[in-house]
Amino acid sequence: MDREVPVITLSTRLDAVRGSAIRDLLTLTARPEVLSLAGGLPAADLLPRERIAEAAAAALHDPASVQYGETAGLARLREVLAEHESRRCGRPVSDVVVTTGSQQALDLLARVLLDPGDTVVVEDPVYVGALQVFQAAGAALHTVPLDGDGMQVDVLAQRLAAGLRPRLVHTVSSFHNPRGVTMSPERRRELAALADRHGFLVVEDDPYGLLAFDGTPPVPVAAHGERIVRLGSASKILAPALRVGWITGPAPVCAAVERLKQCTDLCTSSLTQAIAADLLADTAWFGAHLERVRTVTAARARAFCGAVAELLPQAGCTVPTGGMFCWLTFPDGTDTAALLPRALEHGVAFVPGSAFAVDATLPSSMRCCFASLPAGDLREAVGRLAASAT
Repeated sequence: MDREVPVITLSTRLDAVRGSAIRDLLTLTARPEVLSLAGGLPAADLLPRERIAEAAAAALHDPASVQYGETAGLARLREVLAEHESRRCGRPVSDVVVTTGSQQALDLLARVLLDPGDTVVVEDPVYVGALQVFQAAGAALHTVPLDGDGMQVDVLAQRLAAGLRPRLVHTVSSFHNPRGVTMSPERRRELAALADRHGFLVVEDDPYGLLAFDGTPPVPVAAHGERIVRLGSASKILAPALRVGWITGPAPVCAAVERLKQCTDLCTSSLTQAIAADLLADTAWFGAHLERVRTVTAARARAFCGAVAELLPQAGCTVPTGGMFCWLTFPDGTDTAALLPRALEHGVAFVPGSAFAVDATLPSSMRCCFASLPAGDLREAVGRLAASAT
């Protein structure tokens, strides 16, 4: 006998939340014959599984690693993070809160800072995770375009002068997801100055900053002002499954985030925090690991961009200096959403630009992740993409 499905009324907050095209694609890209440029996944061959296993075994000797922990995070991990942040932004350990991934950090921030209808400035194109969080918070989204030097802060300044009053401004300042570009030093200083002048907060979402191919991470926006909240993550530099992220910023914001986190999940896993602390505190190992990740990823970026120039010359391609992503544009007006099914038939996947648009524009663009595949597979993937586009 079929069971009757009850009628359930859901919160109207969900009405504004668009599903993630990237998550929807993961089912298709899991097929072994598909070369995926779609997911923002670190390369599996660069994840330090043996070192993580060693750290896990060591952590498990301490009964505290399998207990509840402090909501603000494991003291040892917060100290390691504070040491890193204090060198760059002058933040003490009291201004560090550990979260269950940086996506939780973003969600907690939105719930702490925003009331429905508050204006939030996001970049165009926008990081999908931020788009969903701010939609769920009921924010009024206002977009500012990007160019090769990141957010066009001069455009933001003009709109502020014309009366725009945002509660906060969100930026992926380094090696942007999805555009792959990095905000210039001059724009970083100006954005911090605008925050001070107009009283809004900047949320600097920075999971990719340590993946600078030249080994020199950009100076954070937070180094130039006090109204910046920084988000960091172990996902791209260690492993996503650790689910360890963090917030650093003004003390009142961090205290509010800690209070809200307490009623959200009590605490982030003590075990994965202990693992992350072990790896990050081992500076010799971590430095060598990070150098390997940068070197291999930079080579893959060169291979991908070279293949695009040779096999798909009709597409414009950003040339990244770090991170994981390239942004392709088609001046001939190719509809990338319509192209995707044909690409999947040819055994390659990407994310259409429309997935990163607040208003469903960007029809002739796509995001490609070069970090996950070896150079030979990247060339093959671009060849399949070119075949699907003809």
